[in-house]
Amino acid sequence: MKPISILLVDDHILVREGIRALLEKFPEVKVVIEAKDGREAVRKVGQEHPDLVLMDIAMPGLNGIEATARITKEFPGVPVIILSMYANQEYVRGAVAAGAVGYVLKRSASAELENAIKAVAVGKTYFSPAISGYLTTDRTGHLKTDRSLIERLTLRQREILQLIAERHGTKEIAGLLNISVKTVETHRAQLMARLGIHDVPGLVRFAIQAGLTSLEE
Repeated sequence: MKPISILLVDDHILVREGIRALLEKFPEVKVVIEAKDGREAVRKVGQEHPDLVLMDIAMPGLNGIEATARITKEFPGVPVIILSMYANQEYVRGAVAAGAVGYVLKRSASAELENAIKAVAVGKTYFSPAISGYLTTDRTGHLKTDRSLIERLTLRQREILQLIAERHGTKEIAGLLNISVKTVETHRAQLMARLGIHDVPGLVRFAIQAGLTSLEE
């Protein structure tokens, strides 16, 4: 097998160091590039052109599912494997809807991660047995998911919803995204109208339930 270059995305330094040390023991892996959040991941895919991405989910600013959606849209030739501690249905289906072709739990054995990398590197998919029951296929054998409310939002709306849920104020969000305060307010109003939620605490609860952010962050 051709040596594989991997972009490892996780917001915890110690976790990245541990996973990197593990990956470097795999004979198939050529190089490991690191990113600390979703935005850096999207940027580094464009700069480094890795063969595949190992993506955490719960990261501040731009979470792994949203980063996956951007990568699969902007760089369709770069497959994404989610590597997460979360095994709930919402995260799994959200990851697949975003374009992930693999999902491995962090509690899995190293051999499973290696198998996932090998499979995805040759165009296959790989999902940990513990979460495979959440997935269904269409008549052609392709994975499919139910279209939930969160999937009907635009990428920008989901990005702003995550920042709202992470307790960033309107001016702060405008600065982070380089847009006007008025634009942020417009997006927030559109979010509330589309979701049928009429206050910020309600948006926060929805974002947590949808997997855009977590209580731990």
